[in-house]
Amino acid sequence: MNAGISKARMRGVLHQDEPMSRHTTWRTGGCADELYIPADIDELALFLERLPPGHPLVWIGLGSNVLIRDGGIRGTVILTTGLRQLVVKDDGRVFAEAGVPSARVARASVHTGIAGAEFLAGIPGTVGGALAMNAGAFGGETWNIVEQVESIDRSGRRIVRYPSDFVIGYRSVEPPSEEWFVSATFRLAPGAGPAGRLRVREMLARRAATQPTQWPNAGSVFRNPPDHHAARLIESAGLKGAREGRASVSSVHANFIVNEGGATSTEIETLIERVRAGVLMAHGVLLKTEVRILGVNE
Repeated sequence: MNAGISKARMRGVLHQDEPMSRHTTWRTGGCADELYIPADIDELALFLERLPPGHPLVWIGLGSNVLIRDGGIRGTVILTTGLRQLVVKDDGRVFAEAGVPSARVARASVHTGIAGAEFLAGIPGTVGGALAMNAGAFGGETWNIVEQVESIDRSGRRIVRYPSDFVIGYRSVEPPSEEWFVSATFRLAPGAGPAGRLRVREMLARRAATQPTQWPNAGSVFRNPPDHHAARLIESAGLKGAREGRASVSSVHANFIVNEGGATSTEIETLIERVRAGVLMAHGVLLKTEVRILGVNE
């Protein structure tokens, strides 16, 4: 247990031997040695400051873009869902902490009459995750609307950074070593009105119609290769509907793997590698995962 903050002083939540299946959208994964949900950024800074040097850290939001192996995670998982402050300003700026769901940013923006963040309605994770991978949907990308971010390092030091401080690409961001995002300020445009609210509703309806939202999943498993769509490659390789135990390639969208009930992370990871190998054999294209695979095997 982290001795840095006593439970008597902590407003956040600290769990020991916490099943990660409770915190991932695939509903799989072994236990984390320790899982901490900070009450705010100040408490998070104090928690980090007092951790032993080199203590293993893993950062997770809603768990929508991650596969935790069945052996769990050694060290501490920081669950950012406690960081949920959201402020929409009249000048078009939106401040959101890392644990705010991306879709909530979209809804709050258009309801305040601000345009430019509607595409975030199609991203199932949090602001922190969207920043970490430059998440996108419906033609929009997170870093195209970022004005500045605040990150935090292992010592608890908070740093304000700008897009020019990062190497940003398709579904990729290279931050300074050992820094994690805790908030962002988005620069948007006034004037969304009813049309913006309609766009968000349409995006949510399109997501529900084209993705297997009725089954536990982690969003798109693979990145789209240049000049290709991962889902089309998987389907044309004959892998749509492929199964491994209780995990299967979705019949609705081939770039989704779903847990049909009782699947293990090992089954999901085995299916991921089977799909990757099948597409490579059929098309000569090596798919790269969009989901992060973390933890140890049993």
